[in-house]
Amino acid sequence: MFGSRLKSTMVERDKALPGRDSRPFTVPARHAVLDTPLEGPWPEGTQVVYLAMGCFWGAEKTFWQTPGVVTTAVGYQGGYTPNPTYEETCSSLTGHTEAVLVAYDPAKLSLDELLRTFWESHDPTQGYRQGNDLGTQYRSAFYWTTDEQRDAYLASKTAYQAALDKAGFGAITTESRPAEDAGTFWYAEDYHQQYLKKNPAGYCPDHGTGVACPIGVGVLYGTGVKAE
Repeated sequence: MFGSRLKSTMVERDKALPGRDSRPFTVPARHAVLDTPLEGPWPEGTQVVYLAMGCFWGAEKTFWQTPGVVTTAVGYQGGYTPNPTYEETCSSLTGHTEAVLVAYDPAKLSLDELLRTFWESHDPTQGYRQGNDLGTQYRSAFYWTTDEQRDAYLASKTAYQAALDKAGFGAITTESRPAEDAGTFWYAEDYHQQYLKKNPAGYCPDHGTGVACPIGVGVLYGTGVKAE
């Protein structure tokens, strides 16, 4: 049993679990709900972003239900251990967070709407936890793959922090960086993929703050104006 102090402390790289050279389990080829490839290829123009919002089961369901999403998958990202297992990630000894890959059609899902869903579907002020789920693997994170995603994220964060301040919440603790800096998205085990489709009564807590994220807070496309 891992103590709460260990779980709430980010492991150092040289103390992380060593992992392995190859994936120790299989991953389904297609999404159980959307019937799209889990690992690609996806239609031309599809963009990908990686999000973490606590337990990845509920976070994935939120996004597979979002119009414009091509596919979703759950995995481990932002840490050090290659090809980790769920048990290893839950030990807080890999450095990873429970992440969701969201592949989407930008012509059908705007960054503003994607980010509003992200912010309103969890509490981004809790650090290494979401509700009763304690550990570094439950931290909030946004790993972008394009400059537009970065700019929209920064603008929305500023706007949402102002809304949270008015509601009496603390500072946003979301980890944000380019996906290439966060490292490989390691797909999770078969049984975790679309878990709440396979287990409709499964664990799916709502940790949203109840604070609405202002609409239209992303990049002002075509104007050259970006977030500060």
